[in-house]
Parts: sequence; structure tokens; C-alpha cells
Amino acid sequence: MSTGLRLFDLAGADDDLRFSPNCWRTRLALAHKGLPVETIAWRFTEKDAIAKSGQGKVPVLVVGDRWLCESWDIAEYLEDAHPDRPSLFGCPQGRATARFVNQWASEVLHPAVARVVVPEIPAALHEKDREYFRRTREAAFGQTFEAIAAERDEALVALDRTLAPLRSTLAHQPYVAGAAPAYADHAVFGAFQWARVISPAKLTAAGDPISSWVARMLDAYGGLARTAKRMMSSLPRS
Repeated sequence: MSTGLRLFDLAGADDDLRFSPNCWRTRLALAHKGLPVETIAWRFTEKDAIAKSGQGKVPVLVVGDRWLCESWDIAEYLEDAHPDRPSLFGCPQGRATARFVNQWASEVLHPAVARVVVPEIPAALHEKDREYFRRTREAAFGQTFEAIAAERDEALVALDRTLAPLRSTLAHQPYVAGAAPAYADHAVFGAFQWARVISPAKLTAAGDPISSWVARMLDAYGGLARTAKRMMSSLPRS
């Protein structure tokens, strides 16, 4: 069944290499709702393609003549527009809690993961995006990619500390949302899928409760995340 939904999704030089953590949140939310979507490969310098959204970042979900942006706002739209389909939040309190998890992932987890993976991203990008990406991200970090890469060991230690509350939570329950995955899981998992697609770096060790949760999320929704193309195509799929 076609829903007419179109999703502008960040891609590398290869159209099939989709690595944005925020776009993965939206793709998983759509899968959770059972909504088919056409994904459109989009690149950093293709601002004109999403100009109708009123801003310059993805994800952008096109629903008829509506152009929706921001992964959280898209999730709320999907929940409210399709109440007959599986809920992303469960209840109003669940929605409020998921908003907190979403913000923690965006404001704490993503910067920590970025310090591990960002220096490797230019190699995956379309040639037209590379200068823009380096200029804007190095300005944001206040460091060159080479300097960030030299601090990777320290970044992994810092990330491990950041993951402590997630680890202790998943030691007691299979998903962030409880017994089954929901939007709180999508919000956090996007960062792990970002790293998995773009980098060979291991964010957690075997036996870590987070690693087991990542495996469950990779298998969720018919293995949507597990089958995603990876930059390191020679790596075994974990």
C-alpha cells in the first residue's frame, strides 16, 4: 500500500549509504507505524531540494503538500496522524518521557559519538559535500578533524562514561521503552546506527547490555537497520 510519503534522507557518495542518526530515528518510527515511505538520497549541499521545509537539514518528510522537519516533530506528527497504528509513545506520560530521552540523545550522546566518528565521515561523502562538511564541522568543534582523530582513545573513554545510565537501564529491561521497542529506542539507537554505518569503531564491548540491545534493534522491523549498507563493506555485519 502506498502512503505517498517521501523522506529526504542524508546519503554519502553512494546513494545507498544512509548514515544520519536523526534520519534513522524517522525511518524507524515509520517502520514502527508500518508506513511505507519513499526515501530520497539527499546531500549536505542540496539545500534547494528541501527549501519548502523552511530550513536546510534532514530528515524532511513530505506528506502531500506538507513539508515536515525535525525528527521529534515528525514523530509527533506520525503519532497524531495515525492513532490506529502501533503507538510510538504508549501514552501522554510516555510521550513526555520519550521527549527527554530524545533530548538526552541529541544533546549528550550525539556529541560524544561524534568525537569518535566524525573524522571518518568525509571519506564517505560525495565530492561536492566534502569542503562544506569539513568547514562547518571543524568550526563547530573548534578543532581540525586530524586533531579530533588524534584524541579518539580519550573520546571512547568519555563515551563509555556517557553510556553508563543506558547500560544500567538495559541491564534490567530489553529496551529503553521497556518490553518492546518504541520511540525512546529509536532516539538513542540512531547514534549507534550512525557509528555502525560510517565507522569501524566499536562503541561497546561484547557482553555489554548495550551491545545486546543494539543487536535486538538491528533485528527489529524486519531487520531494517541490520541490512543497511555500511561504509566498511568488508566488515562482517554485527
